Amino acid sequence: MADEHGTTPPPLAGIRVLDLGRHLAGPTCAQWLGDLGADVIKIENPERGEDGRASGPPFFDAGGPAPRGESAFFLSANRNKRSLAMEVKTPAGRDLFLRLAEGSDVVVENFRPGVMAALGIDYATAAARNPRIIYCSISSFGADGPLAGRPGFDQIIQGMSGLQSVTGFEGGEPVRVGIPIADLLTGLLGAYGVLAALLARERTGRGQEVQTSLLEGMVGLLGFQAVRYLNGAGAPPPAGNHHPINAPYGVFKTRDGYVTIGAMTEKLWRKLAEILDAPEWLADPRFATNGGRFTHRHELAELISARLQSHTSAEWEQILNDGGVPCGPIATMDQALEHPQVHHREMVVELPHPTLGAVRLLGLPVKLGDTPAVIERVPPLFAQHTDEILRELGLTDAELARLRADGAIRSAARNAE
Repeated sequence: MADEHGTTPPPLAGIRVLDLGRHLAGPTCAQWLGDLGADVIKIENPERGEDGRASGPPFFDAGGPAPRGESAFFLSANRNKRSLAMEVKTPAGRDLFLRLAEGSDVVVENFRPGVMAALGIDYATAAARNPRIIYCSISSFGADGPLAGRPGFDQIIQGMSGLQSVTGFEGGEPVRVGIPIADLLTGLLGAYGVLAALLARERTGRGQEVQTSLLEGMVGLLGFQAVRYLNGAGAPPPAGNHHPINAPYGVFKTRDGYVTIGAMTEKLWRKLAEILDAPEWLADPRFATNGGRFTHRHELAELISARLQSHTSAEWEQILNDGGVPCGPIATMDQALEHPQVHHREMVVELPHPTLGAVRLLGLPVKLGDTPAVIERVPPLFAQHTDEILRELGLTDAELARLRADGAIRSAARNAE
């Protein structure tokens, strides 16, 4: 149903999320839900804010990078949220949290297992007040098991999950993925679980606990590399820049740089040989099958790269794609984010920020035709919405003043103190 302005609300309009997340996995989970229209209340420590605010550099102010200001790390994971600075370790803060939970739909947290129970704000306690609550807990290693209580961060999980064992080159050092992939993907999996629980609640009328972890997330996404090992192929080596099953499918050197070419099917392989004027490759018994091309992928890569020296990367991108062979450049971050296709699909957006002026953020990677997601809020200033949210809960100005005096909350006007 369209709202009073004639527009269709986003899919999670009317859903309220309490975001107790810190660093990246939890905040990312809540951000995905906010993108879909949920009202996300980010609950932050009243003394220092959420830990991600201090992660950097760089920090930005209205004039550019600065010693103080807004953290790029924080800006990346906290759009579409309101900030409530509240100390849940105090009796008053705990009570306020549970009062908020009574009227909310989802809680997201990524503390170590047992912390929420010790604070008296775990799933069982929240569900006793609101049986419809969905409580998403994200941890490093899982809710139970021999490593449940161990702290862990993204790169530790990249190593322990097996991801780093297949990343990089044989004989070289283990290589991490250039973004915190375990945090980001586990945040996405948490949101996936919450959406499933919201759908189930429509049938049952009850909420439930949703659990995931960085380790489970990364192991679950090892895909065919894991299936190969599990079915007798042995532990796979680092994949390098070439696909671990198909060939030719990898990175090849051109006259002025590198391109990725994907010609792993028989049809594409023949097209590639034709475009590169190399009919002898098709008669070479080493390259007669995909298995053979994979076995001899390094020799084949040398042959392909030798042919690519006649043109630049940009020229080969045009030639190969025009010929029906997928090819793309190895783009730097600036080249990727300024690419016309990226901008056409609104994957970079510019929004007004209360202290930064205009701030550029990543856009929304999923587009819904009838109920589109939208970025309505830039990442909030610390404690920006404390009074607003608690007044919605029914608190008076006098009650807010008492809570501030007791250290249970912090309001926006006190940020400079």
